[in-house]
Amino acid sequence: MIPLNPAVQVSRRIEEIGREAWDACAGPYGNPFIAYDFLDAAEQAGCAVERQGWGPQHLSLRDEAGAVAAVMPLYMKAHSQGEYVFDHAWAQAYEQAGGHYYPKLLSAAPFSPVTGPRLLIRPDIDADAACRLLLGGVLALAKERGASSLHINFPTGKEWTWLGEEGLLLRQDQQYHWHNPGYADFEAFLADLSSGRRKTIRRERREAQKDLEIVAVSGADLTEDHWDAFFTFYIDTGGRKWGRPYLNRHFFSLIGERMADRILLVMARRGGTWIAGALNLIGTDALYGRNWGCTEDVPFLHFELCYYQAIEHAIRLGLSRVEAGAQGQHKIARGYLPQAVYSAHWIADPALRAPVACYLDQERVAVIGEMDYLAAEFSPFRHET
Repeated sequence: MIPLNPAVQVSRRIEEIGREAWDACAGPYGNPFIAYDFLDAAEQAGCAVERQGWGPQHLSLRDEAGAVAAVMPLYMKAHSQGEYVFDHAWAQAYEQAGGHYYPKLLSAAPFSPVTGPRLLIRPDIDADAACRLLLGGVLALAKERGASSLHINFPTGKEWTWLGEEGLLLRQDQQYHWHNPGYADFEAFLADLSSGRRKTIRRERREAQKDLEIVAVSGADLTEDHWDAFFTFYIDTGGRKWGRPYLNRHFFSLIGERMADRILLVMARRGGTWIAGALNLIGTDALYGRNWGCTEDVPFLHFELCYYQAIEHAIRLGLSRVEAGAQGQHKIARGYLPQAVYSAHWIADPALRAPVACYLDQERVAVIGEMDYLAAEFSPFRHET
């Protein structure tokens, strides 16, 4: 293994590290949400920047030759929005007790509840040594900047276990993922379901597709017209759910320019007019469903564009799973079963850390119990499958 320089560097913009250096560390993982182009687009578009409460503080390590050997996406947060791991109650309790919860440090893919590595190590580097240096560096930065806490959201299970061994508090939640054991097509997937669920899904798809044209767009076929229509859908959904969407129109143009081959935009139109769309990003082994919206209320169209089309394209692309985002027990009936997702937390003040640790111990037990119950009671798959 190539020796490391133990000094940890902090960059206020990912461009200071550079695409080639960043992706030498992040690229082998095959996850689009930690790729340079995605993270840089969020900064260049003004979405993940200081004035939005997302101050980039990306960490990097170099080898003895001076080349970037490991990186960690990191932000100084002034709020808890756009994270999907909810610590608002912790913040409120700490503030009421006279503490200052913000700023805090966050390692995550901005605005994306997607599991992926957070300690990104070049393949020819000693991973254990690099992880220890990055973790030591981020904890030193938290103390130096007066951050109340460090939050590592949606790390891999392996990272989560290691972070717990290093003393961080462990949190578990659940999402709903579809898994592909090697289906030849959508009908092969349906064959694994109970007869009642097969009939329901076929009916929902017929109803959703009635009088509509469904179009999947990727790569060079993506145009600004597609993004204009999709942004209208995104703003409508964001406005109804959260009040203020996190991403702007420029962001979608940037990822369209830089990541077209990793984007799958599934759109529906009626009489030549786009009425709905769902955005997916393509990883090495997964299709990640991210945003959806519509301007016309069509029964079951959300299920068609976000779940059934995603399954069809994952099978076509030979991907092992579809991650359909946070929340939504209705996904279980469509073949998306409960899947554990993780976060790890370091809290500076023992007066806050102790009750949070107690709460997390109880929460993990409850989450595991709920996952087991939901999978056993509501799975659409035949028992013998």
